[in-house]
Amino acid sequence: MAQVTSTKDFQRAERLQGIELSEIARISEHAARLRAQGIDVIALSTGEPDFPSPEHVVEAANRAAIEGQTRYPATAGTPALRAAIAAEVGLQTENIIVSTGAKQVLSGAMMATLNPGDEVIAVAPFWTSYADMVRLAGGIPTILSCPAEQGFKLSPDQLEAAITPRTRWLLLNTPSNPTGAVYSKMELQALGDVLKNHPQVWVISDEIYQHLSYVPFTPFVQAVPALADRTLTVNGVSKAYSMTGWRIGWGIGPAPLIKAMIAVQGQITSGACSIAQAAALEAITGPQDLLSERRNAMRARRDLVVDGLNRAGLECTVPEGAFYVFPKTPAKMPVDHEFCRYLLDEAGVALVPGRAFGMPGHMRLSFAYATESLQEGVRRLADATAKL
Repeated sequence: MAQVTSTKDFQRAERLQGIELSEIARISEHAARLRAQGIDVIALSTGEPDFPSPEHVVEAANRAAIEGQTRYPATAGTPALRAAIAAEVGLQTENIIVSTGAKQVLSGAMMATLNPGDEVIAVAPFWTSYADMVRLAGGIPTILSCPAEQGFKLSPDQLEAAITPRTRWLLLNTPSNPTGAVYSKMELQALGDVLKNHPQVWVISDEIYQHLSYVPFTPFVQAVPALADRTLTVNGVSKAYSMTGWRIGWGIGPAPLIKAMIAVQGQITSGACSIAQAAALEAITGPQDLLSERRNAMRARRDLVVDGLNRAGLECTVPEGAFYVFPKTPAKMPVDHEFCRYLLDEAGVALVPGRAFGMPGHMRLSFAYATESLQEGVRRLADATAKL
């Protein structure tokens, strides 16, 4: 047996400075360990719908496997799936890349475009991986704080003031994780008016929660078509179709950018799973009535949670999309990670502190869980808060 090298000889790459497994993952895994020990824990920390993957999607994957669609797929995605995505947005397949989840689309774009010292503007609160993706690619995240008082949304004045000659991207997420904020068409146009004066700045519009918007939704490229030639739209099947484990996301953008991202992907994973791509194809081309049904169910859960939290004295705005609420921590225990630890120890409820999303003083609760779990979780939160 080969001798195990001492950990003292391990040299961690400098690019990993400050980068660890996300706090969301650590909390979810800790909650799972507690449950495995027999401890009663309600984990409301993970952004994963409790609905099953649609039956016709699973059947399509089964057919694909039986029919032998098990060879290496094209690096950019299967022709059929790329064509279906392209047809949906009125573009060509050269404008489409299919990846192992939307997360790979985002990181691939960073790797394909950033040089050391390039800057990427991110709107806080932001999904926790954004900043680390930028850093891994050698870039510098420019974090702009957008608190509840401004709807958790970026203002044109903030954007204008943050742009420098090194700014390469503006990273938007609508509907937002963790706040559920949705930019209106006019709000996107106002940001677009700023960007028109800065041709070096491109836009990544992460629209993975598009079909879970409870207000009218406008894609960035529809609001600001003049910037379509420097916009990457990110989407996928994980959230709306409850297909998180299938790991299929895609990017829609200018052909030169997509070509560069394909080159990156070819050296990391090559093409995404062929069976999962067959399932994704069925999801976006098959029956779509489940989207409205599941959106309505999520809206009802949202209203239950928001009402319960506000009754408990935890100030919580009503999210316009996605399946998260982002309430403030109570005045008696304002440090978010301390309050989340208290909730786990005192009430057996796992939430994610706002610091993980670049905005301390808040916490994220996912309502993508069964109504019974949400009712019990909110009850425990209320009891624990009252004990303070």
